[in-house]
Amino acid sequence: MSLTLSIPFERYTQALADTLMMVGVSASIAFIAGIPLAVLLIVTAPGGFLVSPRIHRAVGSVVNGFRATPFIVLLVALIPFTRLVAGTTIGVWAAIVPLAISATPFFARIAEVSLREVDPGLIEAAQAMGCRKWQIVRHVLLPEALPGIVGGFTITLVALISSSAMAGAVGAGGLGDLAIRYGYQRFDTQVMVLVIAALIVLVSLVQLGGDRWARWLRDR
Repeated sequence: MSLTLSIPFERYTQALADTLMMVGVSASIAFIAGIPLAVLLIVTAPGGFLVSPRIHRAVGSVVNGFRATPFIVLLVALIPFTRLVAGTTIGVWAAIVPLAISATPFFARIAEVSLREVDPGLIEAAQAMGCRKWQIVRHVLLPEALPGIVGGFTITLVALISSSAMAGAVGAGGLGDLAIRYGYQRFDTQVMVLVIAALIVLVSLVQLGGDRWARWLRDR
């Protein structure tokens, strides 16, 4: 027996494509910006090789401030900035701005933990061999912490999928918008169930892929 959809199937595929776009672009921005932030937090911390308490406290305070702000509050608070950057406050590209700003400090803290777990002996050995600071970061810190960073990035992706669904409350598009406009506001249980199922499958695939990638990096 075939399933009769209450709304066209194309709406589901478009919503999924919008969600993938929001998550993909914002995750890429978070990765590119989060790694340097994490490295800066590590090297300027006490015991790092570029100790600077002022820089460490300043960067740490900014990161903590954004992490402590609930996404829905940040989404609203950033509306003027979003309009300036994206030229609009609704739609996929408008959602990418707060998503990226929210995910970057989140990922930076996770990456910081992975970088902190690198054996200090490896850093000391690199310094003894005369490696420059940027060489230590590139050839010691980042490669050794890579499995943990990949695991942290997977967690960030899952969090972004959740946040992108929440962004649907303000007309950002994607699966969240579909669930709110057609599932919640029109009391369509079928839409809600299908959207939830799609989100579960998406999160499961991301988690599975990230776990396997991190495991491969640890075992190679």
